[in-house]
Amino acid sequence: MAEGGDAATVAHEAGNAVQETPKAEPEKAAAPAEPAPPAEPAEPTVRTIVLTGHGGYDKLSVQQKPQPKAGKGEVLVRVKAAGLNFSELMVRQGLHDRMTKPPVVLGMEAAGVIEELGEDVSGLEVGQNVICLAQTGMWREIVAVPATNVFIMPEEMSYEEGAAIPLSYLTAYFMLFDFGNLRPGKSLLVHIAAGGVGWAATQLAKTVDNVTIFGTASASKHDAIKENGVDHPIDYRTRDYAEEIKNISPKGVDVVLDPLGGADTSKGLQLLRPMGKIVTYGSANMVKGENRNLMKMAKTLWQSTSVSPVSLVKTNKAIAGFQLAHLTGEIELVRSAFQDILNMYKDGKIKPRIDSVWAFEQVAEAMQQMNERRNIGKVILSPEKEPTKPAEGDAAPTSPLKKKKPSLFRRLSKRASRSKDEGEKKDEVKNAKKESPIKQEEQEKADDNKATNGHVQQTPEDEKIEDEAAEKLRARLSGGDPNIEDTDKQTEEKVDEAVKEEKKDEAPAEEPEKIEVAVENPAETDDAKAAAADVVPDDKPVENEEKADGDASQEAN
Repeated sequence: MAEGGDAATVAHEAGNAVQETPKAEPEKAAAPAEPAPPAEPAEPTVRTIVLTGHGGYDKLSVQQKPQPKAGKGEVLVRVKAAGLNFSELMVRQGLHDRMTKPPVVLGMEAAGVIEELGEDVSGLEVGQNVICLAQTGMWREIVAVPATNVFIMPEEMSYEEGAAIPLSYLTAYFMLFDFGNLRPGKSLLVHIAAGGVGWAATQLAKTVDNVTIFGTASASKHDAIKENGVDHPIDYRTRDYAEEIKNISPKGVDVVLDPLGGADTSKGLQLLRPMGKIVTYGSANMVKGENRNLMKMAKTLWQSTSVSPVSLVKTNKAIAGFQLAHLTGEIELVRSAFQDILNMYKDGKIKPRIDSVWAFEQVAEAMQQMNERRNIGKVILSPEKEPTKPAEGDAAPTSPLKKKKPSLFRRLSKRASRSKDEGEKKDEVKNAKKESPIKQEEQEKADDNKATNGHVQQTPEDEKIEDEAAEKLRARLSGGDPNIEDTDKQTEEKVDEAVKEEKKDEAPAEEPEKIEVAVENPAETDDAKAAAADVVPDDKPVENEEKADGDASQEAN
């Protein structure tokens, strides 16, 4: 019974437990999984030449950058060829007045194909071959350009020619026909006649009847510039071009196109006939070598001429300055001039010469071609060209670490700190030599050894010139010289900034070799050593400096 009752009790409790257990709810149908959002397409990029800093060739690199989009009033163009100009060399060195803080994309002219039209663009179609102008940013595979800066290419024109025409021919056009007022029977001096602007100026000048053209270029380029229209080629490396012109035309010339600056501007002004005009459009004399040269820059600035309006009135001469980059607000003027140029091309009156075409990856080699004055005509960059290996014996441009000579700032500081009795110290050294003839011979040998070890013994004339330039620059840096007319405040500020930057970045200068001089009075020995140690030599003989300066300036684009 007990067991049966227990069993019944258990069964009853089990039944209650079953009743108390909630019924499981039927499973709901699984909700369909939400589709994953589609992956956003990667933003398209284009190969772009970027200037990463101011300096040598190593400051240029090809990078992938976001592809630009055509905004309102803009056109998207696939670049086939882009022009390289001397101004870009100056921007790279940090010398140009359009200095934009790197990183920045350079390039002011290009030719290519329209890929897309932005809003409110008319008169252009996708697929048309066009020429583009811009302040900067053209060295990339695809560019967005305002439609007002886009011109339809003539059918017979190549992309390379399209990229070679805008800056060179527009610059020459405005200088000759607007500023120069070139007319039949006049004469013209074209510096750097084998460069892009020089080549264009020669051709445009020949569209005017009976114009006599003098052109400067190295002797190896004379045949080319004569074929282009130069009547009197002059080798500036071996002859004084001013004397050569006076021998042929004693009264001088009517128009001078001056891309050099410095002393050459003064010479050009002197070459002008009455009613003559000189048009300055550059400072190529500032550029010497791969990197910025502050002494060269300062020398060019201080040799630049300052002319008063009264002197111009007395001589019946005119001075003008031109830079296409500063005509941004005169688009109708630029379009009208460029249409004239394109019509001249169609008529066969002008044709740009292409010196060479380089891949984007070889922009350094392209700049070196121009920097070393090897080009005849225009240097072109192409995003579609495959890089080529340098020819045997041709070294790729590099920026090796070099033993730097003391900077301009250090040299000027050295001179500024000299005491007033410097002359007396030098006299003491001379007297010491006289008193010790044996030691004098040893000193002369030591001087010769210094000269052969890469140092320089300056002539009195050279030292006087450097002293004057140093004094002027030191006065300008310390607050101004009342005897110097301030004609270019912006350039002055750039010199100041560049000097400070070089002072900050330069490596410590090596101590110059000291030469002991035997004298009887021990007190005089320290003075003699100090006077000898105070001389800071250059890297190369000064007597060759003027020739080297000419080589470095005359073949620029």
